[in-house]
Amino acid sequence: MAWWPSLLDGLRLVGALAVLAFVFLFVRRRLLSRSGGTFECSVRMQPPAKASAAASARGWTLGLGRYSDSDVEWFRVFSFSLRPKYTFSRGLTVLTRRKPHGAEAFSLYGGHVVVAARLDSGRTIELAMSESALTGFLAWTEAAPPRHDRIFE
Repeated sequence: MAWWPSLLDGLRLVGALAVLAFVFLFVRRRLLSRSGGTFECSVRMQPPAKASAAASARGWTLGLGRYSDSDVEWFRVFSFSLRPKYTFSRGLTVLTRRKPHGAEAFSLYGGHVVVAARLDSGRTIELAMSESALTGFLAWTEAAPPRHDRIFE
């Protein structure tokens, strides 16, 4: 019996699975974007300590941000999960803004700017988004209700 028909059947199966995976990623992106308030956003959870190493492409993950009432939910682009990987509260503080340079510019979406932000926990992260998405993001963070140190009755 010839071996090549089995090989062709295996290749067809692998091709069909690859097509299904791409279709699922497309449908997932549409489902996440359906409610609106989504924007392309890359994240680096552990920025380099040295300013000279900031141009490194290491650590960046392409993603999609989605606004909710008091949080920004962040989803990986190439993932099958329908749950966000990270959730950032509205209380984060934007520290600096810069253009990507060096190898970093090739690992991010074109035309994006890099923003360093401090989370409520005190941890610093970097986000990369377009200028228009950054304008909306800054407006969203500034529109947060004032925080109270104690509850008044």
